[in-house]
Amino acid sequence: METELSKRLGIEHAIFGFTPFPAVAAAISRAGGLGVLGAVRYGDARELVRDLDWLQAHVDDKPYGLDVVMPAKKVAGVTEAEVEAMIPAGHRQFVNETLAKHGVPELAEGEASGWRITGWMEQVARDQLDVAFGYPIKLLANALGSPPDDVIQRAHEHGVLVAALAGSARHAKHHQDAGIDVVVAQGYEAGGHTGEIASMVLTPEVVRAVDPLPVLAAGGIGTGEQIAAGLALGAQGVWLGSLWLTTEEADLHSRALTRKLIAAGSGDTVRSRALTGKPARQLRTEWTDAWEDPAGPDPLPMPLQGLLVAEAVSRIQKHEVDALLGTPVGQIVGQMNSERSVQAVFDDLTRGFERAIDRINRIAGRA
Repeated sequence: METELSKRLGIEHAIFGFTPFPAVAAAISRAGGLGVLGAVRYGDARELVRDLDWLQAHVDDKPYGLDVVMPAKKVAGVTEAEVEAMIPAGHRQFVNETLAKHGVPELAEGEASGWRITGWMEQVARDQLDVAFGYPIKLLANALGSPPDDVIQRAHEHGVLVAALAGSARHAKHHQDAGIDVVVAQGYEAGGHTGEIASMVLTPEVVRAVDPLPVLAAGGIGTGEQIAAGLALGAQGVWLGSLWLTTEEADLHSRALTRKLIAAGSGDTVRSRALTGKPARQLRTEWTDAWEDPAGPDPLPMPLQGLLVAEAVSRIQKHEVDALLGTPVGQIVGQMNSERSVQAVFDDLTRGFERAIDRINRIAGRA
């Protein structure tokens, strides 16, 4: 499963695995792909140092990458407290009423929220990069598009390729003009922040738009046959995120959530602004339904929504309130039907890819 891009990065399989869990990222790299650690949850750079130290010690000298969330527009000199002050009281009341309706207990006294999306703030992301460039990362991905020019230049000075996610050919072309090295064409089916164009349509459009820049296909990919389809559409690899959530190495801190993911079908997700303020595909729950109810307030723009719901999400997760318990995940959740090791997932992916290639070769009369 080699392409020009995988050879350039020194990986056996053109599988790029995004994950918030260091153990999963390390296992992906050891299995022959490129593990990409998501940094958005690291509000404290010291925690990122801790996990990158661990990752570096457990990848068996295989390459890995980092995914940050840098805003497209510079917001200098704005503190988290100042942003928090922008949140309307009515929205806070709505959150409290929703939690009370479902009997969600408070956090213990002195217990801080463990779920805060602060990585969107430019200074936080820059602090993360100051840490990351001290490690031999091979790829830097930005979930919010092209990072600032100086970040791209700095990455290139360190020999690091820069990737950016795109939901349309127009966005992809903008990334190419900005000087990035790899475009991730993320289709509508994908988990987390995603656009409105399906992968089967988006991937070839992006490939044509940015040729000869390498493109990774993302969204709705969870089998080797689907990987083969992405490569057939012109991609030089695939970007997989949701698939790793039910692996044995994943640390969801909730057996109830793992059970919900395994039981979910491909129709059990919704593209909602309830979590971050930007449309993000996630499990459909009574929490997402509450934010879709016309009787309630509209979700706030990013980053206000993420800060508003941070403590609520922590309470829901800690106390495993089933009706509200969810997570970003793509439509591929319908195929995530058991807990397996990352290596077992890779074995299935490679076998499925080989089956697909054999099938095409028979159709083409080459076997």
